[in-house]
Amino acid sequence: MNVNKEIEFKTFITEEEYNNLIQEFELDNNIFNQTNFYFDTPDTKLMDEKTVLRIRQKGNSFKLTKKTRAEVGADETHILINREKANDLLNNGFDANVIGLPYFVKNIAQLTTYRASTPYKNGVLFFDKSEYYGKIDFEIEYEVNDVKQGYEDFIQFLEAHKIAYKESIRKSKRAYDNRN
Repeated sequence: MNVNKEIEFKTFITEEEYNNLIQEFELDNNIFNQTNFYFDTPDTKLMDEKTVLRIRQKGNSFKLTKKTRAEVGADETHILINREKANDLLNNGFDANVIGLPYFVKNIAQLTTYRASTPYKNGVLFFDKSEYYGKIDFEIEYEVNDVKQGYEDFIQFLEAHKIAYKESIRKSKRAYDNRN
């Protein structure tokens, strides 16, 4: 199991802003897709605890991740799994004790993101187009190691690109809330 700290800033953007950023940073040919499969209990204990449990599929790689809120950012715990294990967990649910959660969970939602990334100042910018249950939205994420400097850089980026900050809702919540 790998554990790391995630510090990110994000905002919703328009499709036009997304397309302009992809062009400005010349990322047209560097967009990849990833699908997040979210897990929870039938009574949404994890969501209530502000914890996200997902399997992320990127190509042929699968990673089980637990994200919990921390004083600064989020703590992430990762376990790499193979396709067969991922399919088993998706189809049958699983005892989340394997990643430190005392619940039996099942797949409750999924979301696919088309993502481009580029280094920017002291972090990495991600330009995301997400699709889930007939919805499409766009956002910028800026991942950093230093919360204070990262926030300043993010705000400066938004101002320089004349992008208004719009509070972003977690992808897991957007997917869950829009299930058919």
